[in-house]
Amino acid sequence: MLKILVTDDHAMIRLGLKQVLAKHFPSAVVGEAQSAEEALEEVRRKTWDLLVLDISMPGRSGLDVLKDIHLAKPSLPVLIMSMHGEDQFAVRVLKAGAAGFISKHSAPDELVSAIQKILGGGKYVSSKVAERLVLDLGRETGRPPHELLSDRELQVMCMFASGKVNKQVAKELSLSVKTVSTYRARLLEKMNMQSNAELTHYAIKGGLVE
Repeated sequence: MLKILVTDDHAMIRLGLKQVLAKHFPSAVVGEAQSAEEALEEVRRKTWDLLVLDISMPGRSGLDVLKDIHLAKPSLPVLIMSMHGEDQFAVRVLKAGAAGFISKHSAPDELVSAIQKILGGGKYVSSKVAERLVLDLGRETGRPPHELLSDRELQVMCMFASGKVNKQVAKELSLSVKTVSTYRARLLEKMNMQSNAELTHYAIKGGLVE
């Protein structure tokens, strides 16, 4: 029996995903988790055939927990979802070991196609991401500045670029304000920028935030 674990911190999104899965995989058992830590616990406790994992959640992000999931269950395929554009995370999550990446803006049919391909032993990316992967082969220089950031730094940058302030970022990521300030200083240095306004301009121009 097919077993799929859906992870998202929004109940309505989990419900929508479960409805799509119930329609196209009627015999499947669909579990749910509302945080990355809860997903990791479920992965350790039970056997799943596929994990559908949101990348941006309070506390640990999907990227943060992906490494631990691979350690716990190396053979478990993970399909990463994101509300952010493909340019921001797709290549990064694939290099981190995910079996696929899909935008939350995608149609239900694309989600079903992605799941079918992954369950068949393949990997799923859009044609746009596949083209970028080909172009990136063997090319380590000339990368956009944000690709030099760590996963957490990139997450913090996008939150600042979306208009959030230190206290909001700290609360959503379950970090101290001091830690968030350290991340901000570090990513500004790496990006060679001086302010949140510059980060916002860069992120909007690059399609990293809407």
